[in-house]
Amino acid sequence: MADLLQHVRDSGFPFPDRLIHLFVGGSELHGAKVHGTDDLDIYGVYVEPPEMILGLESLPHFVWSTAGNERRNGPNDVDITLYSLKKWAGLACKGNPTALHFLFAGSVARNAIWEEIVASKHAFLARGCVKQFLGFADDQLKRMTGKKGRGKKGQRPEIERKYGYDVKAAMHTLRLLYECHELVSRGTITLPRPERDLLIRVRTGKYSMDKVLVMAQKLFAECEEAAKSSSLPEKVDRTAVSNLLATSYRKAWDAG
Repeated sequence: MADLLQHVRDSGFPFPDRLIHLFVGGSELHGAKVHGTDDLDIYGVYVEPPEMILGLESLPHFVWSTAGNERRNGPNDVDITLYSLKKWAGLACKGNPTALHFLFAGSVARNAIWEEIVASKHAFLARGCVKQFLGFADDQLKRMTGKKGRGKKGQRPEIERKYGYDVKAAMHTLRLLYECHELVSRGTITLPRPERDLLIRVRTGKYSMDKVLVMAQKLFAECEEAAKSSSLPEKVDRTAVSNLLATSYRKAWDAG
């Protein structure tokens, strides 16, 4: 906790004492980290002070990186992505995969407000998340095959030279599909992933791109089929989420 929080303080984030959730994300969260290749991804949720909600200014999210905007991240870099509780909840209600991970990631910041959010996580889950997961997976698949354009910081020429294609994008494709299937089938996302050994093999080039494509096509179909029989509601109960947020903000503000 101390190390992660120190990184947040070093970033210049103005409300470190208002964090209610803080964890290490990225490949380490999923169990697919390869030593010496990944940066440190820190994610969190904070409750803004009243003036940032009710006044003229706002801070819905905070993003910072030791790499800045000039170069790609290396294994010694730190990325920090923090969301206000309201911003995070909006993304989660849309079925954003990254936002939904927050509900299932162990927090280094033990906080009663976040524990109540997690206890009510069912309010954020709905079958509509399938479209988001499959969309993110398809983006990674197109990146793997070269069908999708990539910005300067999204290029991985060293990986493509070594393995012949973007194996990291391949790993993320399968990881998202496995998560989607588990979420709509069982209402949870296991972290780190049970398939982490497979994901690491994919990421280290043990499978050809054609093999990954076959695996992905099968998983896409399984996800769509699982969604048809899912016990999750069709849509998120936005009223329940709004009430939960209002209660959480009031408790945080009353506590100072």
